[in-house]
Amino acid sequence: MWGLLKRRGPSGFSPSSTAEEVTAGIDGRGLVAIVTGASHGIGAETCRVLALRGVQVVMGVRNTSSGARVREEIVRQVPTAKIEVLELDLSSMSSVRRFVNNFNALNLPLNILINNAGIAFVPFELSEDGIELHFATNHLGHFLLTDLLLEKIKVTAKQTDIEGRIVIVSSEGYKHAYWEGIRFHKINDESGYSRFFAYGQSKLANILHANELSNNLKEQDAKVVVNSLHPGEVATNIVHHWAFLHGLMSTLGKFILKGVDQGAATVCYLALHPQVAGVTGKYFIDCNAIDPKSPATDKELAKRLWDFSLSLIH
Repeated sequence: MWGLLKRRGPSGFSPSSTAEEVTAGIDGRGLVAIVTGASHGIGAETCRVLALRGVQVVMGVRNTSSGARVREEIVRQVPTAKIEVLELDLSSMSSVRRFVNNFNALNLPLNILINNAGIAFVPFELSEDGIELHFATNHLGHFLLTDLLLEKIKVTAKQTDIEGRIVIVSSEGYKHAYWEGIRFHKINDESGYSRFFAYGQSKLANILHANELSNNLKEQDAKVVVNSLHPGEVATNIVHHWAFLHGLMSTLGKFILKGVDQGAATVCYLALHPQVAGVTGKYFIDCNAIDPKSPATDKELAKRLWDFSLSLIH
């Protein structure tokens, strides 16, 4: 078992590699990154490691008190860290728009956008915008955030001649969406709702979003790459809405799951590593590109989701 975890892929990294290890020796000074879901788990560790490498980090968090505590701990460990904390609730389109306005008020460039925040296995609920909560939080909020920040990322890349990077955290859960893939006409229907399939649908949407955005940026000849990833099975609190699974992970997680330092590895790799230069529209596991299964590779589905998402945010 441990031998498999240590087995390195073409990138030179393995499931046991940590975020610090995959970014060792990388100088991120002068770069600015936004990280969503930054107050806990993979997001908090990503912020810490990016700050360690000299990146100026803007934390997007639902709870600013929690975000401030994470910021204080990072600054304690990395006294030179430059970190801002801004409120962001991805389930609310008005909150996303406020976040972008507040970020723009900082007058910062933007090199890296990490769409990490997510929820899992929640009972049926609609967001304040009337959208099923998994789809609203995991996909649509990030879709809107990316749409609103994309021009700044492109301009920053052009002005600095430094490639912009968009990193979208998905999950192998994409394989367990509804049989239709995306339930376009039933997104908000409680009938037939499954918290398991709804989560899978939102994670499928993450990959499709990354792929379609990558294609669009290539057509524009923009100096921005977009990739999605599965962080691995990580011991975090994302499944706290499902008591049985949360209890199981809390009990056995330290023996069979990755720690957050390992879970953040692929995120930080895609954000900073020179091996990723020019690589776009790919899906990564353990810092190595793999071919996802259908329907994550369905170009027509990706285009349909893009148009559907645009109709919801405008």
